[in-house]
Amino acid sequence: MKEKKLYSIGEVSKICNISTKALRFYDKIGIISPDMICKENSYRYYNKESLLTVPVVKYYKQMGFKLEEMQGLVEGNTYYYLEQNFRNKIDQLCLQEQQIHNSYIAVKDWYELIQEAKLVLQNDVHDVAVKYIQPATYCGMEQDFDYNYMESIINIEWTNHLEQEENEITGPVILKFDSFEEKMAGKCSRTRIMQQAIHPCRNCLNRQVFGGFMAASVYHIGRHETIDEEYEKILKWAAKRGYKCGKESFERYVVDYWTTRSREEFVSEIIVPIYRE
Repeated sequence: MKEKKLYSIGEVSKICNISTKALRFYDKIGIISPDMICKENSYRYYNKESLLTVPVVKYYKQMGFKLEEMQGLVEGNTYYYLEQNFRNKIDQLCLQEQQIHNSYIAVKDWYELIQEAKLVLQNDVHDVAVKYIQPATYCGMEQDFDYNYMESIINIEWTNHLEQEENEITGPVILKFDSFEEKMAGKCSRTRIMQQAIHPCRNCLNRQVFGGFMAASVYHIGRHETIDEEYEKILKWAAKRGYKCGKESFERYVVDYWTTRSREEFVSEIIVPIYRE
């Protein structure tokens, strides 16, 4: 950059790789103002010190500062002022980092559910299998159940509860039934909705660990109204292999109303704890 007293706005744009539109806006909000404006043609001119403010502004942008936050920073200020502004920005960025992390986990988990359902459908998986359910922390809430699956899975009261408690959840909805025999007989009136917690609130009274046991698992493809057929399959499978079934059961909705309204493409996993006497 050649030494000269003043640079036109076009020269500043070229030297600093910044648009003239941005320079005019910076002038408007008081971040970088021209050192001289020609009365005859209103041309803007900047001295070298003003040019050197442009990289400073770019670096503040890199750090996440908004333009209106830079007004008291780029011109220089007291250590106390800078320290307070940087401390506030660190706190703000930490919060944003947590929010982005939570969004990433939720999107990633939902994507993996779609992949799981896709493979189940492609391979027409219907066999009962033994699996260990890894323990994880879940948030939950008791709710009425009248076999209206859509209202039980997309539960407005549950969503409002999570928002009120500032809980972050991820993964599929799971409904817990205290007695799968009552569920099969059409006599079930209560269930517990559960979803895995990304970070449950510290005062959450509905937090619990789900898992840590062996289970018989089978996928159900299609409408939820026929899901109880899979319980019959598990009971026959367990009796043939010398297993006893626990009383409770869990229905894990891999792909459901949250993802598609095509009920024939629904994929659910029925989980029943098993043991040997």
